[in-house]
Amino acid sequence: MSLKRLEKAWLLAIAMISWTPIALANYAEGEAADAVIAAVSEQGVDAAWARDLLAQAEKRQSILDAMSRPAEKTKPWHEYRQIFITPQRIAGGVAFYEQYRETLVSVAEKTGVPAEVIVAIIGVETYYGRIQGSYRVIDALSTLAFDYPARSPFFTQELIHFLVLSWQSGKDPLALNGSYAGAMGWGQFMPSSYRSYAVDYDGDGIRDIWDNPQDAIYSVANYFRAHGWRHGEAVVVGATGSAPEAELFSAGLRPSVTVGQAVAAGLAPTTELFTDTLVTPLLFNQLDGNEYWLGLHNFYVITRYNHSAMYAMAVWQLSQAIRAELVR
Repeated sequence: MSLKRLEKAWLLAIAMISWTPIALANYAEGEAADAVIAAVSEQGVDAAWARDLLAQAEKRQSILDAMSRPAEKTKPWHEYRQIFITPQRIAGGVAFYEQYRETLVSVAEKTGVPAEVIVAIIGVETYYGRIQGSYRVIDALSTLAFDYPARSPFFTQELIHFLVLSWQSGKDPLALNGSYAGAMGWGQFMPSSYRSYAVDYDGDGIRDIWDNPQDAIYSVANYFRAHGWRHGEAVVVGATGSAPEAELFSAGLRPSVTVGQAVAAGLAPTTELFTDTLVTPLLFNQLDGNEYWLGLHNFYVITRYNHSAMYAMAVWQLSQAIRAELVR
């Protein structure tokens, strides 16, 4: 074959691969699959069942594309906020609260997590259960475990958790849909979070975060309780600063700067705090300039749900908007 014809054949092969909606990889074969099957077998899962399930998993390029452009990293705060703090989502939160008031009040009393925060999480994650994701979880987790090297170890563990929970719960793993990252149910729990924090509210013996909003409500609150939510404490306070030192905002999400240090660096709280209180200095870009806040311990707890300051602020502001409507 001539070099020119070989080049054309190669380009045609590339084009065929890039236009194939589902890759021809068999996720049930290879050392990585063997390791997953061995791991779930140690937890009582039938190996043949697990291998057959992996053989039915499909690689989805759209999942890999979505992982490269999360809203928390691609949108400025003023655009990101507009996604979640809307009259429709606030009204939806009020309606959800009224519909499940008894459960929310009970769960808030048991866990110390405010009802409006629980509602806001479910509102941000799934628009109060309306949008739980359209990807098969097995496809999402297999694609990311085997074809997303940057976070393969994490998603391999999530795939293992998913196979185990599917085996133990009796849920059809091919029928469970979720986000492009494999998050599931009303509160969008990853499989490891389901196994660690999902709880049964109504006592029917099933931790059902997919079809039982009461279990989902309790599970979200239990997640926060397990991550150290402090009942009655503030979440975030406003701050003022004309030109605060830039390095203030590079310390990460965990509170690690004292209020005294923040003030010395040009960032002062608008609410009185003890000078030794640990905070997370926060900067959000608005159209008319920067907006400053100091995140407290409970703000950090919200970021354990999604490791993003913008996410946590959206949840908090939505919760407060819902609360304001409820007390009108």
